[in-house]
Amino acid sequence: MEQKRVFSLLVDNTSSVLSRVSGLFTRRGYNIHSISAGVTMDPRFTRITVVVDGDDLIFEQIEKQMRKMVDVIDVKTLKEGVSVCRELIMIKIRASAEERQAILSVVDIFRAKVVDVGVDSMIIELTGNQSKLDAFIRLVSDYEILELARTGVTGLSRGSDDVKYL
Repeated sequence: MEQKRVFSLLVDNTSSVLSRVSGLFTRRGYNIHSISAGVTMDPRFTRITVVVDGDDLIFEQIEKQMRKMVDVIDVKTLKEGVSVCRELIMIKIRASAEERQAILSVVDIFRAKVVDVGVDSMIIELTGNQSKLDAFIRLVSDYEILELARTGVTGLSRGSDDVKYL
């Protein structure tokens, strides 16, 4: 049965490490649903969050292959309930003066933020889990969506028990 799994990798912050990680998926034909990367508090390391489609056998193979990579320090599976995962979207909506109040009502309900207002458009920023973002997009789809950008999922496990210290 196809499902999604979120992997969090702690890797050395070296050039082309993201390319090598994504290449592992490409070579084996695994589908990446989303991937995000950023430096950690320690600039020597980067955290890469990968959401992949597959089944238990594929997930097991992916984890084994990632653990074999030289630059990979730690691999975690971020499971629902014991981790916190979020995604950010920015969405530009065509908004006439008459439509703005209705759009702002939806923005308030979702605790989103208006980050730019133009003569005929608004840019809205929203952070949350994927279902919250999808619900917001459905509600504002009655307006003309001019542009949309998503960061991809990022996340951390709850608590400090499985923190990798170096």
